[in-house]
Amino acid sequence: MQWNNKFIYPKSTRSIVDGSRHYSVNEERLPSVTTILKATESEEKRASLQAWKDRVGHKQAEIIKREASSRGTSMHDYIEKFLLGKLNLDLLGDNTRERMMADQIIENGLRNRLDEIWGCEATLYYPGKYAGAADCVGVYEKRETIIDFKQSNKPKKDEWIEDYYLQCAAYALAHDTVHGSKISQAVILLCTKDNIFQRFIIDGERLKDFQNKFLEKVEQFYAQRRAN
Repeated sequence: MQWNNKFIYPKSTRSIVDGSRHYSVNEERLPSVTTILKATESEEKRASLQAWKDRVGHKQAEIIKREASSRGTSMHDYIEKFLLGKLNLDLLGDNTRERMMADQIIENGLRNRLDEIWGCEATLYYPGKYAGAADCVGVYEKRETIIDFKQSNKPKKDEWIEDYYLQCAAYALAHDTVHGSKISQAVILLCTKDNIFQRFIIDGERLKDFQNKFLEKVEQFYAQRRAN
């Protein structure tokens, strides 16, 4: 895999506005993709999350969430250092679980598959609508691709990860709009805390469908904001 700095990704700063993450990009303050997804999630999804919190207990739910977030951050840092060619094997000290999870993603998902890297943690934005940071953008198995790294407590099924697909579709749309690229697939590389690796891909009409679904959510988000 090699770096190709063919696109210049803008600098951005993140801030919390009314409890939600926003990006300041090119003098615009835009809601993040995850902020839009959270604000427009279905009643069914909210009820399901509430039921889980009630089942495990709110205190325990918070602990699980914090642990997962910390694990995800460490895993992402490790993979980013690998992509930047700055990997120091002692980097994570005793965090061997995160290192093993990152290694699964590197060995099974990236090595000999990622042909070209255009950016990692790249700020992407759709003017006037939304912004975010893509884990990796480049050429993956000869196709222009958005790549997202995920960690999970247990393996996922395709039908459980609609939000992952919506997030990647939003990034692909933003990249094509601003940079004139032709992102043709999104690849999600996931590892569980028990070291089970999974790869999910959306492309073709399915990718377009998720882009359209996300744009509907953007409209819903701004309509809700105007109503409030």
